[in-house]
Amino acid sequence: MAARLIWRTTKLAAALGTGGAAVAVATSDDPATAAKLCTTVPVRLVRDTVTAASIVFDYEYSLWGIPENSEARAKVKHDVHLRSAQKLQELCFKNGGIYIKLGQHIGQLEYLVPQEYVQTMRESMLNKCPVSSYEQVCEVFKKELGETPEKIFSEFDPVPIASASLAQVHIAKTLDGQKVAVKVQHTHMTDTAAADQATTALIVNTLHRIFPSFDYRWLVDEIRESIPKASRCTVFSKFSNFQHLCVCFPVLKELDFLVEAKNSEKCLDNFQKQSPHIAQYVYAPKVHWNLSTSKLLTMEFIDGAQVDDVKSIKKLGIQPNDVALLVSQAFAEMMFKHGFVHCDPHAANLFIRPLPSGQRSFLGKRKPQLILLDHGLYKELDFDTKFNYASLWKGLIFSDAKAIKENSVKLGAGEDLYALFAGILTMRPWNRVIDPSIDHLVINGSDNERSELQMYASQYFPQISELLRRLPRVILLMLKTNDCLRAVNNSLLQGSSLETFFIVGKVSSKAVIEAKKLQNKSFLTRFSLWLEDILLDVRLLGMQIALCVLQLRRSLTG
Repeated sequence: MAARLIWRTTKLAAALGTGGAAVAVATSDDPATAAKLCTTVPVRLVRDTVTAASIVFDYEYSLWGIPENSEARAKVKHDVHLRSAQKLQELCFKNGGIYIKLGQHIGQLEYLVPQEYVQTMRESMLNKCPVSSYEQVCEVFKKELGETPEKIFSEFDPVPIASASLAQVHIAKTLDGQKVAVKVQHTHMTDTAAADQATTALIVNTLHRIFPSFDYRWLVDEIRESIPKASRCTVFSKFSNFQHLCVCFPVLKELDFLVEAKNSEKCLDNFQKQSPHIAQYVYAPKVHWNLSTSKLLTMEFIDGAQVDDVKSIKKLGIQPNDVALLVSQAFAEMMFKHGFVHCDPHAANLFIRPLPSGQRSFLGKRKPQLILLDHGLYKELDFDTKFNYASLWKGLIFSDAKAIKENSVKLGAGEDLYALFAGILTMRPWNRVIDPSIDHLVINGSDNERSELQMYASQYFPQISELLRRLPRVILLMLKTNDCLRAVNNSLLQGSSLETFFIVGKVSSKAVIEAKKLQNKSFLTRFSLWLEDILLDVRLLGMQIALCVLQLRRSLTG
């Protein structure tokens, strides 16, 4: 039944794609692009629908008649999850672009999707993205700079060193001998990004109509949030049947590399002005503006280890724990103080190298420098959002149930789902969230913990879906950022650590006090905030002492 309904959607899509194609091409300002869309999109939509129907049928057929909560059902469900994840992975690779982005996001959703999906997407979507041919790279260069790479650079490696969902990176040397990394946008991205979002929305909405409990419409909304309102998809607006879906979906901000370049400079400027105490530990490659356009980005080449490559990090003489602390500090500063947040901090976008100054830690280990890559997806937090989010994390670190509820409600979780929101942020059940023990938020990363988490997600799936539908898009992006950082932490530490939570607690608490000072100028208020700051320092010192004692006890017993 479900497969039949989805198949009807496929036929409708094909009819819309072919029936309106001639009109779209004839009336478009760019007939070549319109023709490409009218031939490409129906194929993608049919591919989407067939994959969705196949997955739905597999679940219905394979689990038919097997008793709930039985061992046999658990084994069959694991096999179906694995097969379905592989089908979804194949679909993402075939369609590329926006679909790779979706696959990467699914790889971070430990609280919502089965582990088989998380593992499959995480292992493949970061480092095995489709590669554009050298001919396609030359095509981009000719359109953007008027010449082929060989005439613009003294050296240009035609084989990319990395390929991501939207672009790939080549090593080159400028005419004056500087080694650079050149990011080249995949040729199909600008043409199909808007239409890909429309087809994704169509599939997600259709599945929700067939299976009301399957509600991933928030994911489509999240993609829409990262796109500007001005640029419109001129082809699909010709199709009245699609108009309610695309409205029309514009091109992603991430597709404009000049925006990315400006973001990287603004990010570093924020660290210099607002967080000078760690500014030297955070870096982004310098941009060669004369060799950069909206589809080409030429940057300083930086060698380093990917943040989840623990073996390489240790070879550099750097402690993985120091890296975890630096990542936590850098992003806490961005979220709670700067209000300008890199929202795509998965492992492939974070590199580590020794601090160029050569400074070493007390134990003689080299200090790390965090290299931030891919600055295409940022979110600016307004004052209230930044203040409430910092206040929420302060409450989470100090087990303050009243502050957690108050600020969760302000951020959109509601009176009924604030406990679930706190659980998603920390990956801890409510009784652990409000536990006053110092290590109440620490995740060990054990199999039992992962199994408990999956059971929790399965049990509260409808409520989680409702929460994600309800939350503002900016908070969804903070959740995504939080998911990525958790995955990085897990790679470095096989879980999380007390020290990282201590840093988050310190930065968020100090940010709350500074925000209050900005809002209140009276002498009495300033004096009370000064006292609050002193009490906070005492409290943080107590936490740090307790942390040291706990670590000493563990080292003696372990």
